[in-house]
Amino acid sequence: MAAREYGQYSGVTQALELVGERWAMLIVRDLLVGPRRYGELAAGLPRIPTNILAARLKELQAAGVLRRAPHSRIIVYELTPYGRELEPIVLALGAWGFKALADPRDEQIITPDSMTIDLRAAFRPEVASRLPATAYAGRFGQAELLIRVDGTVLDVQRGDGPADLAFATGPGIRRLITGELAPDRAISTGIVEVLGGHRNLLGRFANTFHLAA
Repeated sequence: MAAREYGQYSGVTQALELVGERWAMLIVRDLLVGPRRYGELAAGLPRIPTNILAARLKELQAAGVLRRAPHSRIIVYELTPYGRELEPIVLALGAWGFKALADPRDEQIITPDSMTIDLRAAFRPEVASRLPATAYAGRFGQAELLIRVDGTVLDVQRGDGPADLAFATGPGIRRLITGELAPDRAISTGIVEVLGGHRNLLGRFANTFHLAA
């Protein structure tokens, strides 16, 4: 029996044998945002050793979770339909883990893909469907995201663009998303800095993206 096998015949153990190795689920998380080149995956997971990244990609490809595909004359990694079935699991895992988040350590950062998945996990389409379409330009540390909400549809892209509300924040955004801080208090304490647009829309953002602490 291989060292990574658990010796049990069950769906849970099989799943863990496929994606339970360290870094595997974070690779899946980032590929849920979109296809990535090898270098982009490495940049999004700055502490992963290159040999581990190569090994995990090979293992996940062999398991049918991801594949290599040509894209604009370059090779990217993308999830297969089987791999994309992990999306609700990853979002649920993110929402569960959000409950245990405390203040970040000095070496912890927010990446564009990690924040995108956190926003997907926190998105409340049943609330958004009752609100006007809104665009937010969010700067989360070094990660810049353009967040568009139109009814039950959430679209998150890297970069900047026209927005109804532009704001800058950091890991403290957790306190707004969990409801620990009211929007006005988040602004007055400097957790969120309004850069442009209508500051009252931060309340709409907090209603649209919410995870219980």
